[in-house]
Amino acid sequence: MEQIAEKERRVRVGITHGDVNGIGYEIIIKTLQDQRLMELYTIVVYGSSKVASYHRKTLNISDFNFNLVKKADQAHPRRPNIVNIHDEEIKIDLGKSTPIAGELSLLSLEAATDDLMKGNIDVVVTAPINKKNIQSPGFAFPGHTEYFAGKFKTDNYLMLMVTSALRIGVVTGHIPLGKVKETLTEELILSKIQVMNQSLKRDFGIVKPRIAVLALNPHAGDDGLIGSEEKTLILPAIEKAYAQNILAFGPYPADGFFGATSFKNFDGILAMYHDQGMVPFKLMSFDEGVNFTAGLPVIRTSPAHGTAYDLAGKNEASPEAFRNALYLAGDIFMHRLEYDELHANQLHPSGNQ
Repeated sequence: MEQIAEKERRVRVGITHGDVNGIGYEIIIKTLQDQRLMELYTIVVYGSSKVASYHRKTLNISDFNFNLVKKADQAHPRRPNIVNIHDEEIKIDLGKSTPIAGELSLLSLEAATDDLMKGNIDVVVTAPINKKNIQSPGFAFPGHTEYFAGKFKTDNYLMLMVTSALRIGVVTGHIPLGKVKETLTEELILSKIQVMNQSLKRDFGIVKPRIAVLALNPHAGDDGLIGSEEKTLILPAIEKAYAQNILAFGPYPADGFFGATSFKNFDGILAMYHDQGMVPFKLMSFDEGVNFTAGLPVIRTSPAHGTAYDLAGKNEASPEAFRNALYLAGDIFMHRLEYDELHANQLHPSGNQ
């Protein structure tokens, strides 16, 4: 594939530092200590060299340093680079939520997003933020997922949790449980099935993905005895998806579906609400899971855990989920190149435009 051969360069990975009082820098530094990453990626952290130095000393890590650059396009291909988004001294309060930590989280996020929009980086990996202290006129969102959807003007997107064992998306994301029922519609469920199907094909290289759709009510409503949403909303959406040649099945009662390990038979699982998908996911993959925003024109991943204030500064945080998020971002980037070239060739087999 000629076009891919031209693009077989290092994937340019932008990393946001998240909440500076959490474990963000610890998992970033521990991940980037592996020099093998530099053979695959050009790494740019949007953060503060002073804060990075503070965390490195706190963690007693002596064999690691960032290469300080002013802009992403100056990044050294074989060294971990950092762009200062704030040059002044910063008070670090490990394990605490502070206003300055929220401000720095947003500055990092905005800088990385701007470079992503301009094409200066290929993908972005976000370290955990505190969703409360980051709230401001520039971030009036419940989380990273909605922020990126808003920035890239995407209405139909999907929070997709990824691990080696399963991929779980949620129809309704960061909303109160009491609003789930009124938010669910046949159209919304169908749109999320469509996003998942396309993402499994384009982002994960699965030719004919099989998607399991979970029920809303216990026992899938027991034929209407304890809820009708399965009959009136979920099943019609599945049938419409199937008519579009999407291999969607269900609705399955969530408890039996996971208890009987039926999830192993599917490439993707669509849950109706946040905790229905997150509880089994985190039980199986808390230390290694990745959050990926499917449906965006850009690639954004994140470790599936939070700021972990209780571990900050103790040198106890595992970098596995962050490392997996970095690898997944790179893999998706290459899958998209392959998928897009393949379909471009199918549209123009003779090479004529």
